[in-house]
Amino acid sequence: MFGKKKKKQLTEVNASSMADIAFLLLIFFLVTTTVASDKGLSILLPPKLETQEPVKFKERNIFTVLINSENQMLVEGELLDVRDLKEKAKKFINNKGADETSSESTEKAIISLKTDRGTGYELYINVMDELKRAYNELRAESVGLSLQEYNALDAEDPEQKKLMDKSKLEYPLQISEAEPTDIGG
Repeated sequence: MFGKKKKKQLTEVNASSMADIAFLLLIFFLVTTTVASDKGLSILLPPKLETQEPVKFKERNIFTVLINSENQMLVEGELLDVRDLKEKAKKFINNKGADETSSESTEKAIISLKTDRGTGYELYINVMDELKRAYNELRAESVGLSLQEYNALDAEDPEQKKLMDKSKLEYPLQISEAEPTDIGG
């Protein structure tokens, strides 16, 4: 009895279904995981017209803002800092024909923004924010509200919507974004 040795049985794990389980887990996580998507800028583009006739504007009704690839801003022919843009734009928009070199009316005032392809996104967004802030401040003043009160107006409330519509009619947001120019290279 002592002379016989027992053979040890090797135990094997059946791994044939492991690949199936891993595949099912992969599918589960792919289906249940949400992928964050970039929102981008919400800019409403006008519908494309079948026939477009060239629109003619008086030069005095166009407020030009040029930003080059080195993030320098030229406003109406002079270098300007972004912090000074809002006040200069408000003065142009609200001129109402008082100054012969500026806009004839709030409805005819157009802000033309042109950039180079190398313009930084941060500066572009800051410039757009300042221009929109200029319009919003003028709109708020036109209905006798502060900027904070104007921004808090609810478009669902008929009375507040009426105020918003009145201010937008008096100060229509007219920012023309020209196609960027190449910077060469």
